[in-house]
Amino acid sequence: MTTGTRITDESGGDHARAGSRPALRAAKVFDVSQVRDLQVGDLVFIRVTARPFLEVAYATLSWTNHVGIVVDTRGDDPLIAESTFPFARTTRMTRFLQRSENGRYAVARLSIPLDDRHRNKLIAAAMRRLGTFYDTGFNLHSRRQFCSRFVREVIEEAIGVRLGETETFSTLLERNPDPRLGFWRLWYFGRIPWRRVTVTPASVLDSPHLRVVCDIGGETPIEQEARPC
Repeated sequence: MTTGTRITDESGGDHARAGSRPALRAAKVFDVSQVRDLQVGDLVFIRVTARPFLEVAYATLSWTNHVGIVVDTRGDDPLIAESTFPFARTTRMTRFLQRSENGRYAVARLSIPLDDRHRNKLIAAAMRRLGTFYDTGFNLHSRRQFCSRFVREVIEEAIGVRLGETETFSTLLERNPDPRLGFWRLWYFGRIPWRRVTVTPASVLDSPHLRVVCDIGGETPIEQEARPC
């Protein structure tokens, strides 16, 4: 992959302390060289442990609650662009994966191949969004960003492919038989914005425009064996 500018890791530590309890650093040390053939534009899904994001995973009936996009594969530790608290930044993949609970992560790739023009446009789209403050309200139409919106907009701008289905909070929470509305009422100061439109990591991962090329740490040996790195 070629690009005109050197992209640097801007991460300053663990995932956002956006919730009521801090993120936990996993003890596992990742050898990212085991992730074969990682490419610019790949999406990396993890499960962070801050309470609001655990509630996102629970509400969407999914294991994942955070996603970033690969923007540089040079060197031994690829670079991930992500929207996180307090603002969008780049993070080395090793550090990114260490934030995931029990070491779970998945890599998904667009079903269409990317050429150098697509990759350069993708990098430029991601770089323009760095520094944008995180939207703790998960509003698709705000001036801020959150992780699934970030990767969705980068891919759409650069490639013209729209990942994930947008939905209102009402649709999202009604799909869960036990949506734990108490947390969301507290999160939104007593009034859940039922008509607010959002997009979730689970919805992005389920997109028909993606194929999972790597899934590590799944709940069953069969699942892990089916999608190795």
